[in-house]
Amino acid sequence: MEITWLGHSCFKIKGKEVTLVTDPYDESLGYPWVRPTANIVTLSHHHPGHSYSAGVDGSPKVLDRPGEYEISDVFIIGLSNFHDSEEGKTRGSNITYLIEMEDITLCHLGDLGHLPSPRQLEELSDTAVLFVPVGGVSTADAKMAAEIVRFLNPKVVIPMHYKTEVVTWLEPLSKFIQEMGLREVIPQPKLSVTRSSLPLETKVIVLDYLPQ
Repeated sequence: MEITWLGHSCFKIKGKEVTLVTDPYDESLGYPWVRPTANIVTLSHHHPGHSYSAGVDGSPKVLDRPGEYEISDVFIIGLSNFHDSEEGKTRGSNITYLIEMEDITLCHLGDLGHLPSPRQLEELSDTAVLFVPVGGVSTADAKMAAEIVRFLNPKVVIPMHYKTEVVTWLEPLSKFIQEMGLREVIPQPKLSVTRSSLPLETKVIVLDYLPQ
């Protein structure tokens, strides 16, 4: 499969038969939105920066509730959690999605704002590719994100939801890179991955923003 970052928490995950888009944003976020085409769209919560399903072509199936779904040989579990550390009292609820696609388990944490409970960590324990928010302010910060990574021990970690030249109110990616004990990670335009090509140890992959 091929993974590209469309900005913020939005990724296009393109398999051989199915394309999935996570957390599409509207133009108010500031990124120039170029309409992708997809079969499936997942929404972690209904904020404009995460739920612009109308901007995705292809008449996709839109998932915005916890539950289990099977669509075109893609198995998806939406897990309910919170946008903050106060059980949703400040920012409301969030949905984390586990996506089984082409023999790879991907996890998009959405705008998770707290450490998952032991039970939630167990539910996410098979994650091979983890999309994790790292920018703090309204989600997990760098320290919490690194802790989640250490608990889950995925093969690939793709940071998201951090400060860029467009989204300036979040913390920078460099804090997470430092928390992971890395000096530098060179961004790449996309990630092509199969089950057999997954690294043996956890690897942080930084993607360049690439409108599709």
